[in-house]
Amino acid sequence: MTFQITQQINKICPSTPVDEFNLNWSEKELPERLRTKHVHRLHPYLGKFVPQLIEVFLRKYNPKVVCDPFMGSGTALVQAEEQGMSAIGADISEFNCLLARVKTKDYNIPILEREVRKIVAILKGKSAIDPEFKSYSNLEDTAYLRKWFAPKAKRQLLFFRELIKDYENEDFFKVVLSRAARSARLTSHFDLDFPRKPQTESYFCMKHHRTCKPTDEALKFLTRYSLDSLRRVKEFGQIKQKKNIEIICGDSRKIDFPSFDFLITSPPYVGLIDYHEQHKYAFELLGLKDRREKEIGAASAGKSKKAEKAYIEGIKKVFEKANESLKSKGRMAVVVHDKNNLYDNLAESLDLVKEQEIERHVNRRTGRRNGNNFFEKIFVWVKP
Repeated sequence: MTFQITQQINKICPSTPVDEFNLNWSEKELPERLRTKHVHRLHPYLGKFVPQLIEVFLRKYNPKVVCDPFMGSGTALVQAEEQGMSAIGADISEFNCLLARVKTKDYNIPILEREVRKIVAILKGKSAIDPEFKSYSNLEDTAYLRKWFAPKAKRQLLFFRELIKDYENEDFFKVVLSRAARSARLTSHFDLDFPRKPQTESYFCMKHHRTCKPTDEALKFLTRYSLDSLRRVKEFGQIKQKKNIEIICGDSRKIDFPSFDFLITSPPYVGLIDYHEQHKYAFELLGLKDRREKEIGAASAGKSKKAEKAYIEGIKKVFEKANESLKSKGRMAVVVHDKNNLYDNLAESLDLVKEQEIERHVNRRTGRRNGNNFFEKIFVWVKP
């Protein structure tokens, strides 16, 4: 079944009718290992675009330059580069921009591999209670780090943060550090996405079906993710085509985008995901600026009618700015869970023509969200 889906996607071309698309993929048809191929799994990201969905529309419309004004973890940019297209991405989150840069960078693989092997050797040469880690006990940290990490894990993370400063691929290792920090937090193994309070005592683990203890060290994660990230970057490097990838860190309501002929994006939903809070550990460890007050549809604003109004006003401003740079006859493909029909009149207000409206059944869920099915709408708008 998986092979059939891949074959179906590979056959899509500009002449393929949109109504022939099968986008209602189940977990069995499109398993996680394919949705998180190569660099798409450099770091977990809640609410991530399905790369195969982007691939379908890139194959159909075959643009030269792709734009995603709600870039998130950079999925659209990676897929554009995989298919030989230049891309522009923007996001308000400094962490998202770091992650997208690391995913799309053209690496000198021998240098990267040498640095990874060197760091892994250093980590493997230390025990979890290595005396050198003690020197990081009093290193400047934050109340958040003290709350969410066992002292030993925190010292190891801070050691790694200092270790990577002189490496050419420091940003690559920053993503490794963030991914390790996510796993090393004081939270249950089955609650990495939505931890509400630190887990400091043994607990019955819904993931492993046995009693587990809170994580108290980070060395194993730093080692494992360094090697895994290297493997994924090398895998992507074998298929990516070196194209111009531009990443803009800022508010898409105010950005003057370079010219492009196709926009594909999945905007945030109203009051659903706090995109800064889900990576709070990265902001704290890496000293990134928190700009959550500028998020459109921020979780803290809730889902009231007032929040909906502010949300759609913000979304409209983003598309207005993007539309200024969209070439004539260019398209926008917008993927939304629009259960309240907030997007119904948006195309008309932007002087765009609604070419397609596709409903997609999202029945792919794992873990604690298994069974939480819903429908997405995919709007395709054309600029006259």
